[in-house]
Amino acid sequence: MIDEQDERAVAGQLGREPRGIRRVAHRCPCGLPDVIETSPRLPDGTPFPTLFYLTCPKAASAIGSLEGSGIMRDMQARLAADPELRAAYEAAHADYLNRRDQATKEDGIEPLPSGMQSAGGMPERVKCLHALVGHELAVPGANPFGREALSALPEWWRAGPCVAESPDPEEAT
Repeated sequence: MIDEQDERAVAGQLGREPRGIRRVAHRCPCGLPDVIETSPRLPDGTPFPTLFYLTCPKAASAIGSLEGSGIMRDMQARLAADPELRAAYEAAHADYLNRRDQATKEDGIEPLPSGMQSAGGMPERVKCLHALVGHELAVPGANPFGREALSALPEWWRAGPCVAESPDPEEAT
């Protein structure tokens, strides 16, 4: 579960009400959530395969800049050429799927359709560093490309929180 203050912070980060939140999976050094764990199905039953969702707009912007640098082409080439890296990335994929399957069981919901991708292109491609960094932040040491991208990022939190902490609506009255 997520408390109301964290849910308000995530809503401010996303610019909309969050859906399907299971818990805060990681906190930014500023103290706010930056990765949430989402249910594999949204409240209306729609499949949502992204288990670890990066919510911090400052982190997302920094990752977008990193993606724009062409780093993923190098990662993809290394994935094809390095059997040990490929094995670690396949293990990250298996970890992601196992955690998502466990969330499905815990939530008592219908499993996702067979063949549903994990995240970030795993295990064949390096497609979305946001998802891979979210996985690495939520499960330190799980994702080799998430870890590599995370270490290449600037300290996005240094200038302060990405959103002002939302006041409790009941306290505003």
